[in-house]
Amino acid sequence: MVRIAPILLLLAMAGTSYTAEAQERMFESVLASLPSGSSCWSSVDLRNLGDRMVMVEVEAHRSSGALVALVGHPQVQFRLQPGERASYRLDVQDDSGDAWVKIREIIPSPRLYPVIAPAGTSECVVDNQLRTTTREIAYPLRNPWFAGDVTEIAGDIVSLVNASEHAAKAALCYSAGNLYSVPDAPVLTPVCSHAVEVQIPPFGARQFPVQHEGSSHFGLKTRGEAIVLQMLRPLQTGVRVYTVDSTIKFGAEAAIEK
Repeated sequence: MVRIAPILLLLAMAGTSYTAEAQERMFESVLASLPSGSSCWSSVDLRNLGDRMVMVEVEAHRSSGALVALVGHPQVQFRLQPGERASYRLDVQDDSGDAWVKIREIIPSPRLYPVIAPAGTSECVVDNQLRTTTREIAYPLRNPWFAGDVTEIAGDIVSLVNASEHAAKAALCYSAGNLYSVPDAPVLTPVCSHAVEVQIPPFGARQFPVQHEGSSHFGLKTRGEAIVLQMLRPLQTGVRVYTVDSTIKFGAEAAIEK
């Protein structure tokens, strides 16, 4: 009996540890389309709005999916005290395309809720002027899609981020407005005058114009576990300087098609 007691104690401790780990969860959000390079730089700003210490992971990626370091920080996990603010700049020196960031807040108990307020800021030097834009937080969806006329969004760009470790797919349809239907499915469908299918690598990002050679209708369908779509509207002056058009809403499917 004396030898069994330590074994029972170890089992009880293991059970307690397992229960604690099972209650812990992650809350993820994404800041997309962060221009970085020789003439642009971007930062992630975090603020702890709660009354407790919070563990946060800031995971930055290039458009290729490769990881990006943060200036002055050798790690990606940080502790934020109640009310604390922190800012992290992406360490990108070359013009390899826009970057994006996944913010992962660790919530230790099911009784607690997210308290981190993230924001993104990008600065670009254009014609000897410093242009500053903000980035809105977004949340990954499964199989998001978009379809509509491009009359009011001509010149805009759709930003796509694959926030998953698995590859994703995107199918683009540019149409001149012609429609067709079949007897078994009487719903009118646009005829694609130009169609493109793209595979996005894990943690990769792509940008697509909504108009091609005078097309009047644009459609985008995706297949992936965690995809972020944002509509970017170019500013009046400058190259690679965009602002997020939050009036555009994207649809989402409930499950990935097999």
